[in-house]
Amino acid sequence: MPCISPNLRLLFFPVKPALSLPLFISKPNPKPFSLFTLLASSSPSKRPRSVPYRDSLNLARRRSSTFNERKGRGREVAMEETVEESGGSSSSSFGFNKRRAEGKDKSDRPNKNPQLKERKLNPTNTIAYVQILGTGMDTQDTSPSVLLFFDKQRFIFNAGEGLQRFCTEHKIKLSKIDHIFLSRVCSETAGGLPGLLLTLAGMGEEGYTVKIWGPSDLNFLVGAMKSFIPHAAMVHTQSFGPASTSDDAADMPTPSKVADPIVLVEDEVVKISAILLQPHCSGQSQIKPGEMSVIYVCELPELMGKFDPKKAAALGLKAGPKYGELQHGKSVKSDSLDIMVHPSDVMDPPVPGPIVFLVDCPTESHVQELLSIECLNGYYTDVSGHLTQGTKPVNCVIHLSPASVVSSPNYQKWMKKFGSAQHIMAGHETKNLEVPILKSSARIAARLNYLCPQFFPAPGFWSLQHLNYKESDAIASREGRASKICESISAENLLKFTLRPYAQLGLDRSHIPTLIGQSEVIDELHSEIPEIADAAQQVRQLWRGLKGSREELTPLNDNRVIVEEPWLAENTLPNCLENIRRDDLEIVLLGTGSSQPSKYRNVSSVYINLFSKGSLLLDCGEGTLGQLKRRYGVDGADTAIRNLKCVWISHIHADHHTGLARVLALRRDLLKGVPHEPLLVIGPRQLKRYLDAYQRLEDLDMQFLDCRSTTEASWDTFESDKESNNDGSSPGSPRHSNVNNESMQDINGTLFARGSRMQSYWRRPGSPVDHSAAYPFLKNLKKVLGEAGLEALVSFPVVHCPQAFGIVLKAAERVNSVGKVIPGWKIVYSGDTRPCPELVDASRGATVLIHEATFEDGLVEEAVARNHSTTKEAIEVGNSAGAYRIVLTHFSQRYPKIPVFDETHMHKTCIAFDMMSINIADLPVLPKVVPYLKLLFRNEMAVDESDDVIDTVGVAS
Repeated sequence: MPCISPNLRLLFFPVKPALSLPLFISKPNPKPFSLFTLLASSSPSKRPRSVPYRDSLNLARRRSSTFNERKGRGREVAMEETVEESGGSSSSSFGFNKRRAEGKDKSDRPNKNPQLKERKLNPTNTIAYVQILGTGMDTQDTSPSVLLFFDKQRFIFNAGEGLQRFCTEHKIKLSKIDHIFLSRVCSETAGGLPGLLLTLAGMGEEGYTVKIWGPSDLNFLVGAMKSFIPHAAMVHTQSFGPASTSDDAADMPTPSKVADPIVLVEDEVVKISAILLQPHCSGQSQIKPGEMSVIYVCELPELMGKFDPKKAAALGLKAGPKYGELQHGKSVKSDSLDIMVHPSDVMDPPVPGPIVFLVDCPTESHVQELLSIECLNGYYTDVSGHLTQGTKPVNCVIHLSPASVVSSPNYQKWMKKFGSAQHIMAGHETKNLEVPILKSSARIAARLNYLCPQFFPAPGFWSLQHLNYKESDAIASREGRASKICESISAENLLKFTLRPYAQLGLDRSHIPTLIGQSEVIDELHSEIPEIADAAQQVRQLWRGLKGSREELTPLNDNRVIVEEPWLAENTLPNCLENIRRDDLEIVLLGTGSSQPSKYRNVSSVYINLFSKGSLLLDCGEGTLGQLKRRYGVDGADTAIRNLKCVWISHIHADHHTGLARVLALRRDLLKGVPHEPLLVIGPRQLKRYLDAYQRLEDLDMQFLDCRSTTEASWDTFESDKESNNDGSSPGSPRHSNVNNESMQDINGTLFARGSRMQSYWRRPGSPVDHSAAYPFLKNLKKVLGEAGLEALVSFPVVHCPQAFGIVLKAAERVNSVGKVIPGWKIVYSGDTRPCPELVDASRGATVLIHEATFEDGLVEEAVARNHSTTKEAIEVGNSAGAYRIVLTHFSQRYPKIPVFDETHMHKTCIAFDMMSINIADLPVLPKVVPYLKLLFRNEMAVDESDDVIDTVGVAS
């Protein structure tokens, strides 16, 4: 038996006496070399990269942890080894960062105090423009953002999900942003705000923050975000207008009339005012949260007319200082004539400053109010389209309103009042569906689809070109009618309207991305990697071989949990895969990156597709809805959201849950008027605080269940209560006694057992679960699981931060055509964690283990410091537990396309990519595609987008 290091031994603890088999037995492989072997050996085990540069990058990232994670200071970090005796002879241990696991890591570093950036303004801006940041352009999942750009200042209007990722893609530096304005406060317009604030707070030594503006509902959002965002990152938030409820007041004075302008920013560069827009009064004295909308008016100062030296000479002035005084607005005495010369005598007429409107009018009821706002009269033209005296000309109106509102007669009548202003229609339905918003990600998806369409189906947005023509034609027809009234165009990604220099005033299409078809991407791939065509054919042959050998596949013995090198027995299958159907299960990796979104990888989310039986989400990072729509198309994603059975969240870090509100809000809207149950959300207790606070802003139509109520011990107690017809509320019931008695130890399991050093943070004052309150939700969950064909959903504690969990999903048994009982499959998802006994124990005999692998093998110290796992550690967990297949995910964003890994241990493991779809029937083939994937990315450097990550959205932790 080969030597096993102490660190490995801990992964196998506790080892049951009945399972005291050798964990690893090396066997020679007598098989001849195959193309698989040749491909694996032809590529280096680690890609070449500039080590000094990578090291400096790591240091920068350690200084600037995005999601409030520990600085990776290696040996300086306080670490602890928990040593357990096994059989009285050998010990098993694992390293982890105890202070981080306890949530005390903030005290180990200087407290950051994010600051507003102070900038020296440039009153004579040479460049100024507004630009569409097309968030949601191809997926219609969020409202687009709009950038107002000046030489020394940046303003963003709305921060929907995906804003960071879009800006990374297009090298727009969010670190330069000074103000963010919300046209409404909801998940659609502000879903990307939490991640953006955390990114900015982690940049530099002290971090940065921005000033956030919005109607009074902003207070609800800020109150909710306090659950997981440091207060220092949100101190510069300012709301305005009347409060939607009597107990909340706005930060700024309310104007005498609701529709009077509220000046928010006024300096020598720009004046930004807000005009509140509420639904037309329908007998109710107070509006509901989320109903208040805002029109933003951006006015640039007028430009002084050109100085005419000939006129000055004619009035007796000599060239000299007096010329300058006149250009600065001062009158001077003529040098040769007895007169005073005024600026208007020698200057051309001043050029009015450009004016831009941003209008968010969400409903027809808001349109009625829009027509009656008196303060807008100063911007309207007369009936013939000419300006009257004292009217200010509006140059550009950006409409964030939906097409159904824009096409209404009343709205078009209002648009006509702006005369020759350029109207840009940026509402959802008017977006250009053919152009992917994330071109780099779409390009990778096309290449993966070419190589292995079984695991990487064609992205949904390509199908949109064919599925949405009727809708697009109808929209174009409506816009055509509007264009007869006024000048209007549809918004596109990166479309600009230039404000300065004045000579270039107007639309600028030069930055709009060009449409790249799938065929162009594949042609480029063939040119770059000529042998990829043969590789694609070999991958397809894997499936032909799979179909031909199904009769020869032998199920594994039911009683064997750990097997000797199970991947060597290629003709064996777990019993659960016998006669498996393709419509039983599909695992879709929607987000496979860590910490923050990047060009190629979104943050964590796993979609469990049970087809006709519904679906589940495991984690729901920012942009999850957009990823669903990119995978299944707009209509397909809507169906997926309608059919969700529950959402499970592993822990409170923002990269795992900030997409949840948008998903819940969409489900609420899709099921409006349809009989349905609130969606079950299972997560750590801190998440409940966030969701409860957020629901003051908008109803999310959900029920919350603490992860601790779904541990194995909690389920056992629930079943015993059910058998005794006890609802858990009586003082003498076992469930009730769990709250304060030692039976709580069983719920915590071995990792947090009594006397363990981890126990200190697992149970703190106020942490016991209220089982009587959880009982009806568990009863509902049990029913939901049964409808989904699932036997069990079990949460278990892991080592990462306070209240961090992994999950086990177990399918119910099924009976084949001859009456044989076939056990159900088992999926384990680790969440974020160090290798730990609880995870190994939960993963025993798993059909699929989805395990985080944040760091490469050479960064063990950093993995320990941040309580994450390396690639090798994740594989060892799966091997020691006897998992049939291991899928690695949650890669550090320092590995933008493919992580660094050692192929030696990849015999039953695969690397995850965004949109990867693993059908349970294809599991036997899964590891065999790894060398082909490595071939596809053989020319990629591990840090090829590092500059983008650092410059645009801070640094990945």
